[in-house]
Amino acid sequence: MATPENKRMGTLKPIEEIAAKLGIKAACLEKYGPHKAKIDPQAVEGQDRQRGKLIMMTAMSPTPAGEGKTTTTIGLVDALNRLGKGASAALREPSLGPVFGMKGGATGGGAAQVMPRHEINLHFTGDIHAVTAAHNLLSAMVDNRLHFDGVCGLLDSRTVTWRRVMDMDDRVLRDVVIGIGGPLRGLARETGFDITAASEVMAILCLSRDLSDLKERLGRILVGYSPEKKPVFSRELKADGAMTALLKEAMKPNLVQTLEGSPVLIHGGPFANIAHGTNSVIATDMALRFSDYVVTESGFGSDLGAVKFFDIVVRSGHIPPPDACVLVATVRSLKYHGGVARDALNEENIAALEKGFVNLQKHIEIMRTFGVPFVAALNRFDSDTPAEVERVLELCRGEGVRVAVSDVFAKGGEGGAVLAEEVIKAIEEDDHNHRPLYPLSFSILEKIEIIAKRIFGAEAVAMEGKIRRRIRRIEKMGFKDLPVCIAKTQYSLSDDDELLGRPEDFTLIVTDASLSSGAGFVVIQCGDIMTMPGLPRIPAAEKIDVNENGEITGLA
Repeated sequence: MATPENKRMGTLKPIEEIAAKLGIKAACLEKYGPHKAKIDPQAVEGQDRQRGKLIMMTAMSPTPAGEGKTTTTIGLVDALNRLGKGASAALREPSLGPVFGMKGGATGGGAAQVMPRHEINLHFTGDIHAVTAAHNLLSAMVDNRLHFDGVCGLLDSRTVTWRRVMDMDDRVLRDVVIGIGGPLRGLARETGFDITAASEVMAILCLSRDLSDLKERLGRILVGYSPEKKPVFSRELKADGAMTALLKEAMKPNLVQTLEGSPVLIHGGPFANIAHGTNSVIATDMALRFSDYVVTESGFGSDLGAVKFFDIVVRSGHIPPPDACVLVATVRSLKYHGGVARDALNEENIAALEKGFVNLQKHIEIMRTFGVPFVAALNRFDSDTPAEVERVLELCRGEGVRVAVSDVFAKGGEGGAVLAEEVIKAIEEDDHNHRPLYPLSFSILEKIEIIAKRIFGAEAVAMEGKIRRRIRRIEKMGFKDLPVCIAKTQYSLSDDDELLGRPEDFTLIVTDASLSSGAGFVVIQCGDIMTMPGLPRIPAAEKIDVNENGEITGLA
């Protein structure tokens, strides 16, 4: 019996045909079955065509109602190709944490999906597993050094900052004690686990331009401090070479396709609430070399992913500022920010929509901060009424914003035609004056305050004295000129996920600061953000199964 998944797989083209659309030869592919492959970086050698236009997808503050940012990204690529524009997408790889936790899959939805979706959502080509292995190799080498050197060696066990990771939501591993049971088990100490998407190794993979850059960055990972309080880096443990070996194949971008046959490069998967939240610069640059238009996405709302895209990814110098951006919103999310309960979002409520518009309004202000043209995309749901859709369009036009309805979930590329045309107009007609949020020469505290006030809308920033001392220590070590990566809840513009809409007169609470010297940024944790999520009361894993025909079911 043919399942919907089998029917979709039957319409897919051989991956060689998808590569040919980009001008990539079959000899440059390392196939993982008929519908996915890794691309050898040598594919870009001798490629001297002008790079394409880059479009960055972002959104208003996420809600349980869903915004459909990835779905809109995929639909926009299909729409551009229908217009004959030669487009591709550059996306992140899904983490198993959300797949089995709250979110489910991350390959789009309806008529706007990337395939083969089950393989992409699960092990794919093993990249995330390679990141996990490389990270934990360094963890093992840290504890091995402590075991043989004791308390007077290179590392002071009380100052080790490098934890362990796994690609799964597991709250009980946030804080653990290792080495108990006697001297043969190593030196007993406290540590913990983060999710792999929060690993600095994942960020390094996604920000490195090539293998030599990767090895250099891996070598400068801070793992702790010596008994003399001097920083100790991965290269001093001679871990950088072996870590690079584990990541050698994972550095190659992965090629797949949409349901309409558009090329999609999927590579890397850092979270935007606790990391920089963008796919690899290698994949984006490769797509730009082979396409007229490339659509990429940054994680969560513009206050997180988009800001980090501009502040961290663009500053890396490996890819240019986007030529245009798309800001995704939904009627349902606007009503949710307007105070409507989740179970009542299908009911028409213009008043709540208008009240919740302040959230989108703030994200419009954030996008204007960076001087790049953008279009607001209203992602249509079946429950949206004509009056609600028209009111959102009126409110956006009242802000002087380009806006278009996107119906790609129901209609695929056809439903994204109006959005595609508006994006092209924005690129060709609107002013492009990209500007960074702050000079890198500013102090770390100044950078935090600028983000807090100009982006989040905070009145003030507060932190304990020990956090300020930690930040000053990072500066004294020579890392003052790094950009800041704020780690906070994605559900609110503030650090409190219960403050919906557009919070005002709040204080951003900084709870920790750490140095990601290999990735090239300083992580500032705010509020109750966790680097190891937990499963919800009813995890998505409970619905996932394999039927008698060996087909996976229940994976959204």
